[in-house]
Amino acid sequence: MAIRINDIAPDFTAESTAGPIRFHDWMGDGYAIIFSHPRDFTPVCTTEFSAVAQLAGEFAKRNTKVIGVSVDTVDEHAKWKKDIEAVAASPADFPIIDDTSLAVSKAYDMLPAEYYAPTEGRTPAHTATVRTVYLVGPDRKVRLTLSYPMSVGRNFAEILRALDAVQATDGVPIATPANWMPGQDVIVALSLNDEQARERFGDLDIKLPYLRFARQP
Repeated sequence: MAIRINDIAPDFTAESTAGPIRFHDWMGDGYAIIFSHPRDFTPVCTTEFSAVAQLAGEFAKRNTKVIGVSVDTVDEHAKWKKDIEAVAASPADFPIIDDTSLAVSKAYDMLPAEYYAPTEGRTPAHTATVRTVYLVGPDRKVRLTLSYPMSVGRNFAEILRALDAVQATDGVPIATPANWMPGQDVIVALSLNDEQARERFGDLDIKLPYLRFARQP
């Protein structure tokens, strides 16, 4: 079954480059981003994991942990991390899960419609679309999902922007418009009338009766 927005993120226990992890416990009281990829020692995946390593401080500022998923072994991950760190010029301190059993990939519906993962001679094409992202909130609910084909590297600046938007709107009657960046005006929810919106957010920029902008709280 597909993982939907507001589903409880499946909990799991797995070996990783940081030792055994039980996901819900490992998250603590913050947010988490799970991102998966087809195979270690492949070019696009190396650039992606390097991007995550470079953004470690940005995720930490947002009380967000990141964890990688691969259907390769912990030993392979440990060797591959050296390449990641060389490309990133930064340490890759986030854990990478050993999902050789495909337990996590199946629980999170990460695999393509047709997949085949042989024990010998496997190439990235056998699990071609295992390039997904899940943002999980402190309540363990899935807040955002993204899936990319094998040939398209993810834009981690956009993932960081989406994280900012989710955190900005969490528990607040606002939404973010297209192409929103932190600090820009937000959209006031229709659950508030104009008077209530002004009382809570101050001056409004009313474009349409149903499209009202206010300063980001």
